[in-house]
Amino acid sequence: MASGILTAPSNPRRKAHPWLRQSFNRHTLRGAVTLVVFVILWALVVAFKVPYLRLLPPPRDVAVSLLQSVASAGYWANWWISMVHIAVGFVAAVVVGVPLGLAMGINRTVRRFVFPIFEVLRPVPPIAWIPLAIIFWPTVSLTIYFLVFTGPFFIIVLNVMDGVREVSQNHVRAALSLGAKPRDVFWRIMLPATLPYVMTGMAVGMGVTWNVLIAAEMVTSATESGLGSMTWTAYTNGILPVIVVGMLSIGVAGYLSSALLRLLGERLMPWQRRI
Repeated sequence: MASGILTAPSNPRRKAHPWLRQSFNRHTLRGAVTLVVFVILWALVVAFKVPYLRLLPPPRDVAVSLLQSVASAGYWANWWISMVHIAVGFVAAVVVGVPLGLAMGINRTVRRFVFPIFEVLRPVPPIAWIPLAIIFWPTVSLTIYFLVFTGPFFIIVLNVMDGVREVSQNHVRAALSLGAKPRDVFWRIMLPATLPYVMTGMAVGMGVTWNVLIAAEMVTSATESGLGSMTWTAYTNGILPVIVVGMLSIGVAGYLSSALLRLLGERLMPWQRRI
């Protein structure tokens, strides 16, 4: 005997994978159209020899140089060296900056002693540290690591300290009144509430990190490699297409670094994922 329950026929069209839906959408199409328009305008500027831009290499020459660079092992070695510089300096800034920001935000005594010195050093541009770093650090690698460290360090500390001070004291008092210990308040209330500020400081600091790294590699290009060194060497030799290839490589590397931080933020803060 039939149960009388009718089942809807299966849809022959399978739903697209979520990754495909996120990768190929209207925003991606708009970005692709914008990129094509930019390349067309670039070619027109070169073809008509627009003043102040007449020395700009045509897209075709840049594409040829890019293909030649991609096929070279030295190009990817420069990528690897720059990524190592970024990883060591940035991780050191996070490891030192996050605890210091937490301590300054939680403990008033620490803030009173450390914050004045911090505020004196914070306005100093990271590039201004280059002469002092070259003099005091024994190797070029340590000099670059230190310069990369100074870029995001102050940004991370300020964001973490502000994040701690924005934690609702009502939540802290409620947890303490219910019998929570101070360490439980820190791990379960203060730290999760501060994580968005930590990730914001890391994201902003990553942009500064690449600026400092490229400047440091250009200054030390005679003894150290990297994307900045590659770009500066191309400039000194007058190879304009390679200069543009270096700039594009730095942009892609910065984008990948920021994307990695966004992925880390989604894993650490699942409650803030976009639906």
